Amino acid sequence: MNLDAWFSWYDKILKEFGFSREDDEKSAELLNNLLNEDNSSSIAETNIKDMVIIFGAGPSLKGNIEELDELDQLEELNLNKFTLIAADGATTALLEKNIVPDIIVTDLDGNMDDIIEANERGAILAVHAHGNNIDKIKEYVPGLKRILGTTQSVPLENVSNFGGFTDGDRCIFLAIELGARFILLAGMDFGDIVTKYSRPDLPEAEGKADEIKQMKLNYAKKLTQWAAENENVKIVNMSGGESVPGVDDIKFE
Repeated sequence: MNLDAWFSWYDKILKEFGFSREDDEKSAELLNNLLNEDNSSSIAETNIKDMVIIFGAGPSLKGNIEELDELDQLEELNLNKFTLIAADGATTALLEKNIVPDIIVTDLDGNMDDIIEANERGAILAVHAHGNNIDKIKEYVPGLKRILGTTQSVPLENVSNFGGFTDGDRCIFLAIELGARFILLAGMDFGDIVTKYSRPDLPEAEGKADEIKQMKLNYAKKLTQWAAENENVKIVNMSGGESVPGVDDIKFE
C-alpha cells in the first residue's frame, strides 16, 4: 500500500477512534531513536518466501495450527515452503506447538515472555509504534533483537510505514511489501470474539470483544479486503470465520 492510499485510511481512523497523530509521531520518534545497527532490521534486509501463512489470534487459531501441523506431519503440506508470520499474541499458540514464527508483528501487548522467547530463537520482530504503547517501547525495545520498526504515521530513518492498522492486517501488508504472492490466513476470524492470545488479561479463554476492539476488527476486515482487491497477491482464509470479499475461504480435507 502506498502512503497516499494509507493516509486516506489513517485520517479516517484518527477521527473515528479519537487517536492523536502527535502521540503516534512521538512514539515513532522514540522507536526510531532506540533502533541502531545492532538491534534493527530493514525492509531491504528482510527476506520471505513467495508463500506466507499469517496467524491471527482469533478463536480458530489453535484448531488451524493443529490442522496445519497435522498436514505437515502427513507430508500433505510442507510448512517449510512458507514464511510464517504471527500477529502478536498468536506467537504463544505457535510456541505451544513448538513452532517459532519467522516474523512477529507486534505492538507489544501480547504475551511478552513468549514474544521475547521467539525473538531469542530467531524471529524478526516488526515492532509497531503508536500513541498508546510508548511506555512498552521504552521497556522492551532495548532488550530485543532483529527489530523492524513500523509506524502508522510518517516513516522515519529506522521506522517504516507499509500500511495497516491492527496487528493482523499489518501482517498482510508487511508480507505484500516483502514480495508475497500467496497468503494463507489462519486464526483470522474477523468476528466479535477475542481470545486470551489476543488479550492476555481475559479471565477466560475467549470473550466478547468490547466496542473498540470490534471497531478495530471491522477495520482489519476492510483493510484485508482492500489488499485482496488492490494488491498483486492471492489471499485465502482457512479460519471459517466471517467471509471477506476478495478473499477465498478454504477448507482442507
